[in-house]
Amino acid sequence: MKAFVWILLILASALSGGTSSAQVSSGEGGLAGFAAMFQEPPAVRATSLLTLDDVECLALARSPEIAVAARRVAMAEAHVPIAGALDDPMAMYRGWGVPLQQPWNFNDAQNMFSLSQTFSGTGKRALRTSVAQSDVDVAKAQLDEVRLEIRVRVHKAFDDLLLAQNEMQIHDQHVAIARQAIEAARIQYEVGKVPQQDILKAQVALTSLAEHMIRFDHDAGLARARLNTLLGRDPHTPVSVAGELAVAKALPEARMLDAMALRSRPDLIAAAQAAARSHTEQVLAEKAYQPDFTVSGGYMLMPSGTSMRNDYMVEGSINLPWLNRRKHDAEIAEATARVTEQDAELWALRNMAYGQIQEGLVEGEAAQRLAHMYHDQLRPQAETTLESSVIGYENAKTSFLDLLDSQMTVINVDLAWLDAVANFDKRLADLELATGSPLEPSTMSATEVKR
Repeated sequence: MKAFVWILLILASALSGGTSSAQVSSGEGGLAGFAAMFQEPPAVRATSLLTLDDVECLALARSPEIAVAARRVAMAEAHVPIAGALDDPMAMYRGWGVPLQQPWNFNDAQNMFSLSQTFSGTGKRALRTSVAQSDVDVAKAQLDEVRLEIRVRVHKAFDDLLLAQNEMQIHDQHVAIARQAIEAARIQYEVGKVPQQDILKAQVALTSLAEHMIRFDHDAGLARARLNTLLGRDPHTPVSVAGELAVAKALPEARMLDAMALRSRPDLIAAAQAAARSHTEQVLAEKAYQPDFTVSGGYMLMPSGTSMRNDYMVEGSINLPWLNRRKHDAEIAEATARVTEQDAELWALRNMAYGQIQEGLVEGEAAQRLAHMYHDQLRPQAETTLESSVIGYENAKTSFLDLLDSQMTVINVDLAWLDAVANFDKRLADLELATGSPLEPSTMSATEVKR
């Protein structure tokens, strides 16, 4: 920052010297209008600054996607008592032997009233309940998966907005110098000390700053819209975030992350629950050869004139699954195929998780190295070059264009550093998605000093 102070002092002296020797009333409109391009746009005011913890808590409490997944859990839980319940009892009336010529004469008929109930084969109801409970476990794991995805998406949107805000701050640090450069170049040009080429080059450089600001506003607007949508709010709601970007000195080891994924990743847990459910369904299908029983009991009113008009009846029935082997063998084969499919899906998900973890580590390490290179090497080199340009320009050994190029180099390095740090934080979010668990500070070394 000392180089920036030197630039301001040099430009201030150029302004004070130039105004005493030349009037600036003529020819001022074009450059003054050009400088107006760099006025700050109206800031989007937010009611408060939100931290990452704030937005994550809001998203978990208000996200419509989480609400939908939670209702699926409630629906699965409501089905559990239904799955193992008995079938409805049946009530029956039978008029047996009613004369055709006197269809109203029930006194000459046998009037039978009965109740019947069907009972499933041994263990079937318990297995159906177990399958329904497995559906609940799968739905809960899917709810956790949605929560994790929402939290990671919120984290990335937060990083995008924080990056845009920090980029705007860097722009603000340089825009004052840029405005002074425009004025100094204009004055030097009017007194004939610099060629018109310097003015044109300054305009090109300043246009690049204007282009940066347009991109920053664009990125910030998209990040706000994404963040508000994830928070279940109107996308137009003003929001600003507060936080610091930094790079960890060390990433967790792949083996530790693999173990975390097996233990915590929701889609792996859901796949394991689905595989367990398919095994239960296979056992249930194999019980198809255990018959179901129906028992009935009732009262019979015999025709008038019968010596014993009041009778009772008892009835029992059983299905014969052995006579329908084609159907039940096909059901067992289908359940067995589903078991192998679910087991294969679980294995494929685990393999994919390991790959995502390794990709996240590779990309995170690359972003980490870039951030360190910008912070530890390129930025000091760019600042040294800028300081050298300032001294050379002060002693009339360096042109104004060299000074301007050195300043733009510092700006670009600062922006590249911010982009690398934000990218590193996003890769950490990807690793959290791949492992299904937050990467606590205890799993990594202390972070480096911020910019």
